[in-house]
Amino acid sequence: MAKQLPDVGSGDAVPPPRRARIVLAEITRQDTRAERTRAELAQQTQVGEALVRGLVRAQLALALRLSLVVVIGLGGLPWLFAIAPSLGRTTVAGVNLPWLLLGVASFPFLIGVGWAYVRLAERNEQDFTDLVQRPER
Repeated sequence: MAKQLPDVGSGDAVPPPRRARIVLAEITRQDTRAERTRAELAQQTQVGEALVRGLVRAQLALALRLSLVVVIGLGGLPWLFAIAPSLGRTTVAGVNLPWLLLGVASFPFLIGVGWAYVRLAERNEQDFTDLVQRPER
């Protein structure tokens, strides 16, 4: 069955479809603090350079602190054995204690320091990212 169209000349006029008005206007967007900071970083302004310099300093300070832990932890062992020679002659399971500490125990120590460095460096970077993306208050 075909649909019947209304008679144009008859009194039953079909109302025209409603028109929707769509306006595409420029929406003015306020620059937020985070967007300005990102722009300053991208454009390498003095403020952006200061922010990046702060991140680099934080990462350098972290690396130096953990390097000091390694130097004291591993570098202090020869001093310990020089100060206490009887400790240097001690054997554990047939292996001299200095060989056991420097040859075996040093690797888990270094892995732990490396893990701590990565974790703390990522936290520094996340803090930097949060600072850059923080909305204006």
